[in-house]
Order: sequence, then structure tokens, then C-alpha cells
Amino acid sequence: MGKMKFLLPFLFGFATIVSAQPGDAPPNAQPGKCYAKCLIADQYETTTEQVQIKSASSKVVAVPAEYGSSSEQIMVKAAAKRVIPTPAVYETVSEQVMVKAPSKRLTSVPATYETVTEQVEAKPAGKRIITIPAEYATETEKVMVKAPSKSLTSIPATYETVTEQVMVKPASKRIVTIPAVYGTETERVIAKGESKRIIEVPAVYETVTEQYEIEAASTRVEVMQPKFETVTDRIEVKPAATKWVKKKADRNCLSADPDDCLVWCLVEVPAEYQTVTKRVNKGCDATGVADAGCTKTISIPAKFGTRTKRVVKTPASTREEAIPAEYKTVTKQVVKTPATTREEEVAAEYKTVTKTVLKTPASVKEVEIPAEYSTITKRVVKTPATSREEVIPAEYKTITKTVLKTPASVKEEAIPAEYATVTKQVVKTPASFREEEIPAEYSTSTKRMVKSPASTKTETIPAEYTTVTKRRLVKPGGFTEWREVLCGDKVDSYTTRQIQAALKEKGYDPGPIDNVIGVRTKAALVKFQKDNNLPVGSLDFETLKALGVKY
Repeated sequence: MGKMKFLLPFLFGFATIVSAQPGDAPPNAQPGKCYAKCLIADQYETTTEQVQIKSASSKVVAVPAEYGSSSEQIMVKAAAKRVIPTPAVYETVSEQVMVKAPSKRLTSVPATYETVTEQVEAKPAGKRIITIPAEYATETEKVMVKAPSKSLTSIPATYETVTEQVMVKPASKRIVTIPAVYGTETERVIAKGESKRIIEVPAVYETVTEQYEIEAASTRVEVMQPKFETVTDRIEVKPAATKWVKKKADRNCLSADPDDCLVWCLVEVPAEYQTVTKRVNKGCDATGVADAGCTKTISIPAKFGTRTKRVVKTPASTREEAIPAEYKTVTKQVVKTPATTREEEVAAEYKTVTKTVLKTPASVKEVEIPAEYSTITKRVVKTPATSREEVIPAEYKTITKTVLKTPASVKEEAIPAEYATVTKQVVKTPASFREEEIPAEYSTSTKRMVKSPASTKTETIPAEYTTVTKRRLVKPGGFTEWREVLCGDKVDSYTTRQIQAALKEKGYDPGPIDNVIGVRTKAALVKFQKDNNLPVGSLDFETLKALGVKY
């Protein structure tokens, strides 16, 4: 116990060696409480951050076109006509047919956006219909209750007796036949009718030279590698600090234990740095922007060739030649006087009869019946009901929204057409005379079709990072402050055992739990105080609370 009482002043004393001045005293000190000057160390916090050693970049990767096979019928022999008996003459020619149509590919240009503030219509201006009721007035008018009409009165017919001659047998006619008279005459008749014949005129050919396109003009995108620059950066991984160093023992020390007489000195530890080398993408156009100007569009002109072919100068035709008619003389009997009929009158026969005839026919007389009227009172519209339109003003509110500054677009790249040579039969000499239809002949060919056009895609190369752990100074120290500490008479074996057990539980080595605050216990206690940003050098209440020691 005596040794422990001796050690406690040392534990407290080494904190006051650094900056205690003669004559200063703790402010607001209270009787019965103990105070000591404790070293307030620099307070740090450890942070881990990622440092970019290689910036993110992108590269343009060519995506080859995808092809699929498709079968189609191509004409190998054109439809033609032939005239019997002269058959058509055919020849085999070669020509270029398109197997891959020219196309274009679209490169996406992303839209750019900007934030603008505008006034939007929260409630549109509108109109409402206000009903104006109709006004009524009473008026008297004369209305028809029975329309004017007419009635018919019968007037009977009157009769008289007359005598007249009536026909008992009508007049008629009879036909008397007069026979025809014949004579002989000579005339010229057609033995063979006039006709026409078709004379074939053959086609005339000439040889011409023409220029044709072998390969269409196109463009290609050339991707260049960006220039990288190696940059070396020096970063602080451990800031400058101070540490306590044991010095030679004080010759005036009264302790029997030499370790109790050592002097602790606060020594500055310089900051530690780490050199990081990273590659920076400077682009291709010396602007320093990553991947700037690394794609270049190169125009490829069209290729042309010359070919000679035989073309029709004057097409084959036909000429019409008239064949005159042939005549012969024939003798035949013809009608000189045609047979006719003569009409003879047969007189009518009459007899006298008496009959009653109509003198005055029955009729009807129209009698006018006047209309009848009565007076009625009714309610009529004086002013018809209407509606008036009242304007309701629109309501507005201000909102902020992101609007399209530059719309997304596509860049069109021409893909040249591809050609293949096919052989087909064409008419060399057209048929003449009687025309007979010769159907076209087809053959099935398989060709490669573009399933997905060649394009480019941009692959993003992620930035490379390294993890660096830094200690950041939160609150500078290096000065002493008066703190309330545990008085010496309260530092008994029970309290000491609690301190040693708490330090061991928190991962610090206090040495054997022997109820003695020795060198190892003191060192563990100081390390615990520094690690937890506590005042260093005494058993202050803040340290005891952090250890969970009951006192």
C-alpha cells in the first residue's frame, strides 16, 4: 500500500512536468477534491478514402454486322413472246444484281438537359354558361277550329232517243297475188378477198461503252487510342504527431524502483507520405479532355469501272404489205320484177237501229263551306331563354423542371450496297408472226442478308482506385488543463483491480492483475487515453467513466 501511495504522485506528476507553471492553481477548486494538470493530446480521427490512380475512360469497339441467309427467286430468263413459226433466239448475258442494299446506321448522340424555371398553367382559363331565363307574355290570337272545305252535290244525267245507221260488216281489203317476172344478168364477184401480210424487219444493234459503279462511296470510323500521361502525386497517409519518450532517470527521484524515476518527454513525429503514380487520359486532340477527338470519320470515294455492251439501236419490227383482192365473172338469175300484191276495196254494209244515247252526262257541283274560327288565349315566348359566357381567368403556378436543351439525335452513316453477278437469259431476237407467250423462268438463290448492321459501341473503362487510410486532426492538443482526478486515498486495491481488468477487457496489456499500478499498467492506461482522445497522465473521472470503473 505504501508503494502504491508513492506511485500515484508519480502518475500524476509526470503530466505536470510538461507545462505546469509555478503559482498556477485550478480554477473553481473545491475542498476535498483532487486536481491535476493533464496533457490534452491532439485528437485524430481515422478516415479511409479512395484515391483515383487511373481515370475512367471509354473506348469505341467495332460491332461486326450480323448476317442471315434468305432464299429468293431471281429471274434467270425474262418473259418473252415468240411468233410462230419463227422461234425467238436467246442469248446468255451476265449482269450485276444487288445482294446487299445500301443502308445507313444510326449512332446515338445523347440528349443534354438544363434546368429552367417556367410558369405552368395549374388551372386553364375557362368559361362558364350562365342561364338567362326566358320572359313570357300573354297574347290573344284567332285560331282555326275547322278548316274551309267543299261538298259535292250529284246532278243526274238526262237521255234522248235518236236514230242512226250502224255498221253490220266493216269495210275490208283483199290481197290479189301478182307473180314475179325473172331475167338473166352477169356480174363480177370477189373470188378471194383483199388481205395483208406481215414482213419481219430485223433489229439493228450497236456497241456502246458505259461507266458503272463497282463500289459505292462510303465512310468509315477510325478509332484512335487516347494519349495517357503518367502523373505522380504525393499524399499524406499519416499526419505529423507527438509521442512520449522515456528519458534518463531523475537523480533526485526517491523511489527505489528505477522505472518510477524516468522522465517522459513529448517528441514530435513527422508526417508520413506515400507516392501514388496514376495514368491520366489526355484524349487525342491535345485538349486534355478524356477520349476527346479519338474518333475520325474517313470518306471512301466510290469506285467505277468501264464495260462495253451491245444495245439495240433499232428494235426489230414488222411491215404490213397489202395483197389485192381477186375477182371472177358469174351468171345468175335475178328478179326482174318482184312478186307483189294488189289491194282491192270491199264496200261496207249498213242497217238502221234505234238506241238511247247520253244527251247530258251526270256531273257534280262543288258547294263552298266557310271555315269556322274561335278565340283562344295562350302563353308565348316574349324573350327566349339564353345563356351568357363568363370568362374564368386561368390560374398559374411556378415550377422548376428539367427541359431538353439538346435533343438526343442519331448520326447517319452510309453503308455501301453490295453487288453480285448473276447470269440470265434475255431475248436476242424477238419472235415474229403468231405470238406465243413464253413464261419467265426463275431459279432460287440464297444470299446473305444483313440481320444486324455493323456498328460501334462505346465500352466504358472504369477508373482505378486505391484505398488510402488517413488520420485527420480533429482538435489540436499539446497543452495541459486542470482536471478533477481520483484522490490518492481512493486508489485502493479494489479500484486498481477494476482498472487493470477493464484495460485487459478492452485489448490493452496492463500486465498481471496484481492490484498494483506498475509500469505496464501505466503504459496501457496512457495508450488507452490517447486512443480514445482522453486527457493523458491522470486517473481523471472522464478516463474512469470510459473504462467503466466504479469509484
